[in-house]
Amino acid sequence: MHDLYAEEIIDHYRYPRNKGSMEKPDLVYHDSNPFCGDEVTIMLKVEDGRVVDVKWQGHGCTISQASASMLSEEIKGKTLEELRHWGKEEVLDLLGIPLGPVRIKCALLPLKALKAAAWGITTWPHEEEEEEGKGTV
Repeated sequence: MHDLYAEEIIDHYRYPRNKGSMEKPDLVYHDSNPFCGDEVTIMLKVEDGRVVDVKWQGHGCTISQASASMLSEEIKGKTLEELRHWGKEEVLDLLGIPLGPVRIKCALLPLKALKAAAWGITTWPHEEEEEEGKGTV
């Protein structure tokens, strides 16, 4: 059974769905994992509180990119309210294989970006302060 899920993950990595850019998204959020270098940007077009289109961009490991692709297929038609309540179980169910602690972070990066976008967050609290403080002593 895990082989079937592993094949689907590889397929989503090689042939990502909904990857690209979007003209004037209603909601957008970029996130990265500085420890491994994975990056994901989620862009949503929303009408009446419902996702009508999704695009994503990014680079990184097979798990993070396949997770973004699989997630992008699942969220079309969902309401922002539904997406705000999604958790790691939904993503891990999509992937269908057991993951260790390090790989879970890769798998959940697109979910973190999606939830931030769904809530209308542009930066996580204190990120701007950290960015401003870089390079100073």
